[in-house]
Amino acid sequence: MEQKLRRDRNMGVNLRKMRESSGLSQEKLCAELQRRGCDIGRSAYQKYEDNRLNIRISVLIELRKIYNCTFDDFFVGLDPDADE
Repeated sequence: MEQKLRRDRNMGVNLRKMRESSGLSQEKLCAELQRRGCDIGRSAYQKYEDNRLNIRISVLIELRKIYNCTFDDFFVGLDPDADE
């Protein structure tokens, strides 16, 4: 019997919007993350934005600092039952 995994919600669209709003390329963002101690390459980061890889908490913490945002900003639109 074949079993299919249900896709979970993913913040890839929000990650892309925030990066583009900050005027950063994936390469520049990854360089900044590496400078801050996150060992991440552009191809891995692209998988976050493409919803193919779940983001690590350590990366999320540094992104919050880079974008000067709240953690809630990463989850905008992901809860269909939430009032926005």
